[in-house]
Amino acid sequence: MTDQIDLTALLGSRICHDLISPIGAIGNGVELLMMEGSTPSPELILIAESVASANARIRFFRIAFGLSSTEQRLGRTEIAKVLADTSQGARVSLDWALTTDVSRADAKLAFLAIMCCETALAYGGRVKINLEGSKLHITAQAERLRIEPSLWDSLATPTPDLTPAQVHFALFAAEIAHQKRRLLTEITGTEIRLTF
Repeated sequence: MTDQIDLTALLGSRICHDLISPIGAIGNGVELLMMEGSTPSPELILIAESVASANARIRFFRIAFGLSSTEQRLGRTEIAKVLADTSQGARVSLDWALTTDVSRADAKLAFLAIMCCETALAYGGRVKINLEGSKLHITAQAERLRIEPSLWDSLATPTPDLTPAQVHFALFAAEIAHQKRRLLTEITGTEIRLTF
């Protein structure tokens, strides 16, 4: 029988797959309207920006919440593009510093870790992802962090008291355990460092 982690990933993949086509179609329609020659209206520009943002988030969620394996690879260019599109106009910048392709399983862990870090970067900041030896390092920096200790504690000791906006903490902890990785978490006043 499929375990709960696989069911969650299957659900994530299904939702993202079903949403990407209609959002892409809306984007194509907006492009056609903008090519008509006249200056685009503020309303059309807003729709175009919203469609681009939704498209980027769904591509991000597909990696973070979808099925993953160590056999499937994701290219550096593809990942960097997803992160650049996701962080465009946002208060948090995302820097994928890896120079090689990674397994989809590694990308999934990295994207879930990014989401955890973004929770603490409510006032803006920067997240850098790099590889040192065989371990991924996620470093989040900001002048001021908003740390909720119970959320970060839940990475070691799962808690049922999470809201929908915090579900990535439970998924990250479950995926770390599923991949039999060891997570090292270091938090200071201006920096979060996750190593796995």
